[in-house]
Amino acid sequence: MGVQGRTLGSHMLTILGFAMIATFLVLIMMKKMSPIAALVLIPALFCVFVGKGAKLGDYVIEGVGNLAPTAAMLMFAIVYFGLMIDVGLFDPIVRGILKFCKADPLRIVIGTALLAAIVSLDGDGSTTFMITVSAMYPLYKRLKMSLVVMTGVAATANGVMNTLPWGGPTARAATALKLDAGDIFVPMIPALAVGLLFVFVLAYFLGLRERKRLGVLSLDEVLEQEKIVKDEEKEQSEETVLVGAGAVAAGSGDDKVRTAKTTGGAGSGTDADPEDDDVDDVRLQGLDPDRPTLRPKLYWFNALLTVTLLTAMIMEWLPIPVLFLLGAALALTVNFPHIPDQKARLAAHADNVLNVSGMVFAAAVFTGVLQGTGMVDSMAKWIVDGIPEGMGPHMALVTGFLSLPLTYFMSNDGFYFGVLPVLAEAGAAHGVSPLEIARASLVGQPLHMSSPLVPAVYVLVGMAKVEFGDHTRFVVKWAALTSLVVLGAGILMGII
Repeated sequence: MGVQGRTLGSHMLTILGFAMIATFLVLIMMKKMSPIAALVLIPALFCVFVGKGAKLGDYVIEGVGNLAPTAAMLMFAIVYFGLMIDVGLFDPIVRGILKFCKADPLRIVIGTALLAAIVSLDGDGSTTFMITVSAMYPLYKRLKMSLVVMTGVAATANGVMNTLPWGGPTARAATALKLDAGDIFVPMIPALAVGLLFVFVLAYFLGLRERKRLGVLSLDEVLEQEKIVKDEEKEQSEETVLVGAGAVAAGSGDDKVRTAKTTGGAGSGTDADPEDDDVDDVRLQGLDPDRPTLRPKLYWFNALLTVTLLTAMIMEWLPIPVLFLLGAALALTVNFPHIPDQKARLAAHADNVLNVSGMVFAAAVFTGVLQGTGMVDSMAKWIVDGIPEGMGPHMALVTGFLSLPLTYFMSNDGFYFGVLPVLAEAGAAHGVSPLEIARASLVGQPLHMSSPLVPAVYVLVGMAKVEFGDHTRFVVKWAALTSLVVLGAGILMGII
């Protein structure tokens, strides 16, 4: 009776766990709730359904405690890289990519994949997305290209590169199975190279689609079009003022003056909705060679500081949150020694900081409830128990397929420390090497990087001003296909 009760409880947790994740994704993709609200309210509701509402506070505090270092890292990383963009550190790189792109949508999408892949060498998704979006966003906006193409390509390219030994998943797999990270990663390089090549092929076809939709212009033509639009808006605004003045002269009363003014504002003039006014976006002036925040005399200091910071991250000299905290404080003090300038720079980046850190703490509620109630363990056990006995000799292939949904619905820690050892043990019973299991476990990373449980994805969609639901709808199919390409290449090459 007790065993039956426990089994029933486990099944119920499994069902509620999948139901909670499905509810969250559906509401987000249908835009019925904001990500922050959904990340907080849905797990709180399901925690009550599980019958552990009284422990919600404990679960949330534990989740916040686990994610607090990540939130601190993102907070100061956004400030640091925002400052580096302000002072012009990345301008030469951006100019080089823009020179290659030539306002051609096809080249721009390929350039996005290339930039994301190169910057991903630092092993941190958040910094990759900050640099990539800051560099490419102005061009996407100016050419009216699809921003979900930018976020989708950047996330998928970073997902492939996230398998670097210092990126996280490989180190977790090595630790969980007591293996050497080099033995896992180095043989996987050919399969991962095929995956990265597929990302560039994907970028080519997505860029081709954007080119057909928009055509090809030179950057000068784009800027000339913007000038014409601005001149037309200015003329329309002047006409609106004259209409208003005429109404006053005719003695038609205040109501008519307000009506005339409102009519002008309904168009594309100065009273238009700021959300629809691309010109108002401060990042469209991100490459302005005359912006007052540039510090050309401190260029090599900032370059050396950034290289030192990234080296310290890779070598793990200090915890990453501490490194970015020190780096942001030093960069702010040296580049902007006057207090009012420092306040202005912090205020300029406060919007991104608040959005991302708020999202991370909201995600702490989601992960805290998933783990605290035991839903994650029940879901993982149900999936592992469902593997047919005859698949034992093919556990590496099974692990590769399972890594897609499991790393999407679970944190990397939960998958690599909770599920992977069970899969490795099942494989060992059928003569499958733990190294093969570990390598197969990496193939789900392209999809994992767009998981709602990955804080970096909120940096990506937040800075790109893309709805998380729109990003999810667009990227999931392409990221999953990239993962399957890596898995297929690994099997054909005899790596997995």
